[in-house]
Amino acid sequence: MDAKKEEWLRANLRVVLFTGNYNYIRDGVAVTLNKLVAFLESRGIDVVVVTPTTQTPAFEPCGRMISVPSIPAPGRGEYRGAIGLPRSVRRQIDAFAPTLFHVAVPDMLGFRALQFARRRGVPAVASYHTRYQTYFRYYGLGLLEPLWRRYTAFFYGRCRQLYVPSEAIGDVLKSEGVRTEIRVWSRGVDAERYHPRNRSDAWRKEIGVGDEVLVTYVGRLVREKNMAGLTRAFAALNAEGSGCRTIIVGDGPEEKKVRAALPGTIFTGFLYDADLARAYASSDLFFFPSTTETFGNVTAEAMASGLPAVCADAPNSRSLVIPGETGLLVDPGKTENFVGPLMALASDAGLRQRMAAAARTHVVENFGTDGVMRRILDYYYDALNERAQSRPEEAARASRSSPRADGGKA
Repeated sequence: MDAKKEEWLRANLRVVLFTGNYNYIRDGVAVTLNKLVAFLESRGIDVVVVTPTTQTPAFEPCGRMISVPSIPAPGRGEYRGAIGLPRSVRRQIDAFAPTLFHVAVPDMLGFRALQFARRRGVPAVASYHTRYQTYFRYYGLGLLEPLWRRYTAFFYGRCRQLYVPSEAIGDVLKSEGVRTEIRVWSRGVDAERYHPRNRSDAWRKEIGVGDEVLVTYVGRLVREKNMAGLTRAFAALNAEGSGCRTIIVGDGPEEKKVRAALPGTIFTGFLYDADLARAYASSDLFFFPSTTETFGNVTAEAMASGLPAVCADAPNSRSLVIPGETGLLVDPGKTENFVGPLMALASDAGLRQRMAAAARTHVVENFGTDGVMRRILDYYYDALNERAQSRPEEAARASRSSPRADGGKA
């Protein structure tokens, strides 16, 4: 983006971001959106986040938040579902005087946000973070998948643009009836934080790992991450004589079952920042069997740390893993399919080293944080361009005179 466009955005862009989770659980969506808000504010752009909150946030958020009423999500009580957009919140949004609505969740909150944007004549864009339609089969609700696909086609059809993390995910959404303009907004990786230099033999020794090949899973322990594939593969790797050790970095509702199935696996709970970077770099091979992601932040972080990745062959992994070069993609149709590829890589140190170097290079060259975030400024500019270019003087006056909400953290 050139300097003139960026100056125009600082004068005319005020973003209100709607999301179902911003900081009460530290998941990939929350991390991505916090990075976005931090970047926008660093460029002098005003942002306010409308989201459910709790009394026990997982981390300190970036930017200003407006809390909305919410209830525990059915079957997944650790998450919150917003129950609407009350008048008090709408007043705070009006006081902020947004020029763009960014909706990051297609739930009740997102739907009300789109209605509100239409009534106010404010353009709305959306970003796609979660393949909810793939969740239903893990909770015995597979019959709802076609209904959800129709709903999401309707929902995103009310947005000016839809930002997806990869072309593969965009193609999936198009095949499911989404006709909105789709643009790729991949997820950036901090390749300086996640770096092979963080490897620690002392840490490996501390957790009881010697010269074995350490195979790592990072993520929440929930059904939709394919716990059956995880436990089947790790049980095989834990067998005597395999030359492997397995480690799970994370926790979740399925932890008790997974621990019972994998008595030989090391469980660390969630790790963050330097501790997480050390765990990645101190491993030898990364495993991620989930098919429900839209991108796979943990896979990108592992690859930046110098690990080849064995992942389910699904849209979320195809933009990251180049089969035979940076890792392997495996048909997830049967849980036992993962065992052979993992064993093959675990037994070939030379191949792992070549893939590790290629994985690091691929992520550094294609998923740098700054370039990814700058791209969304161009998208925002285009979303506002039609309206603002027709009345630039009026838009500039509005940006100077509009009141701001205090938007204090809830």
